[in-house]
Amino acid sequence: MVTIGLLLILIVLIIGAVAVASSNVIQIAVQSKQTNYHKDYSEEDGLPSRQVHQLKKGMDILLKGASKNKFTEVHTSRYALQPFNFHNIAPIPKVVVEDGGEVLAGDPLFYDKQHPDVFFVSPVSGEMAGIVRGAKRAVNQVIVLADREIKYKKLNSPDLKSSDRLTIREFLKKNGGWPLFRQRPFNILPDNEGDPRDIFISTFDTAPLAGAMSAKIDGRYEAIQKGVEVLHKLTDGKVYMGIDGRKDAELPRELTEINGVEYHAFDGPHPCGNVGVQIHHIDYIKKGDIVWTIGVQELITLGNMFLLDIYDAQRVINISGNAAHDPHYVKTYLGADLSEIVPESFDDPGIRVISGHVLHGNKKGENPFLDFYTQQVTIIPEGDQYEMFGWLVPQSMRPSASHTYPNFLFKDMKYNVDTNKHGEKRAFVMTGQYEEVLPVDTYPQQFFKGIVTQDIDRMEGLGIYELVEEDVALCEFVCTSKQPLQRILREGLDYMQYEA
Repeated sequence: MVTIGLLLILIVLIIGAVAVASSNVIQIAVQSKQTNYHKDYSEEDGLPSRQVHQLKKGMDILLKGASKNKFTEVHTSRYALQPFNFHNIAPIPKVVVEDGGEVLAGDPLFYDKQHPDVFFVSPVSGEMAGIVRGAKRAVNQVIVLADREIKYKKLNSPDLKSSDRLTIREFLKKNGGWPLFRQRPFNILPDNEGDPRDIFISTFDTAPLAGAMSAKIDGRYEAIQKGVEVLHKLTDGKVYMGIDGRKDAELPRELTEINGVEYHAFDGPHPCGNVGVQIHHIDYIKKGDIVWTIGVQELITLGNMFLLDIYDAQRVINISGNAAHDPHYVKTYLGADLSEIVPESFDDPGIRVISGHVLHGNKKGENPFLDFYTQQVTIIPEGDQYEMFGWLVPQSMRPSASHTYPNFLFKDMKYNVDTNKHGEKRAFVMTGQYEEVLPVDTYPQQFFKGIVTQDIDRMEGLGIYELVEEDVALCEFVCTSKQPLQRILREGLDYMQYEA
């Protein structure tokens, strides 16, 4: 018995020593990620001279199911705008087209009663096919049955050189250009009156399976240049363009030759491609500041409003994920019916279709339409199979930030994933995990607790005006407590916007 007791004590001591050593390794890794520094590209790098922000914090999640360099064009029979894609409009907007009414691409479909001069327009021509309501009669979708060949409304766009800012703003509000922008703080439609301090564009995406931005631009650089000219009419500040500064990045020469932007390159793991992270490292948002952001394909739509005089809602999206039958790029239009693009995935109840990526996206089922700001569709299995003792003895390799898994030994390994969170909600304890993956100068654990307790001073002091849900998605992924951090942040943003 004494021998067995001594053996047990020895085993406990060995386990303790291993735990301490693992903790030290993690601390060293964390400390090595704390250093952010800047350097400059030179002409020798093949790029114009510009600042590079090298970020150490973050985490790249490598998944199987990347999109192949293959393109198809899919013009679905239905398209829809979804009011819930916009945070600061009423759930029941005013629909201006009757059922059965004919619309052209660019004709208004609805407006928000609180912003009656801002119209949301049809991405295609066709017949108004009605609205789909959700809980409390909220409008979930405004649907258009599309023509086989799209006909466009002539916009009669004003001349950029001779028109003043007010004229440009009114034109954009009337013709669907206003919703292309998002305002920070709060990630909402821009204020009807205020001008942005600066406007920011991120031209690359580091999210899992995001695809190549050059493929999504699809050669439309002239529209990007025209869009930048429009941006300068809307702000007295700068137009910043974040570009991919990672070592193996394929950076199109045309993208580096856009006039009127201040380039900043970013090198590091996800989320360095997020525009919110880029804003923080270029010129952070102070209390009282207003900045606007716009995505690349939204910028192309904006440019074509003046270049082609039409509302061109074409989108190039990438189908991806380990459950996708044929991951590739698809040319379609804003609000496309995904059940016609990937019908086999909607037919299988064991598959989840996500408009967006695995860290930040919307599940598509009864609302199968592409979300307004989405450029990616991810298809993965539902995680409805219980894995007994999976937290102790995992039965399959999976992406993880924890060094208790051997993932750090296989940095280039790609994983199959499902929707299982591999855990349940627990006490909101201090772990230091968020700090490892959030490349923003704040204390995220205290920040989220400040939101939960509605501590306005703490929320303001720790940066709520800069962050939106996608910026903290990695924090949610690595969270031991399985806290719904994106939902918590949205609740905090809404509180600060309407109550504080």
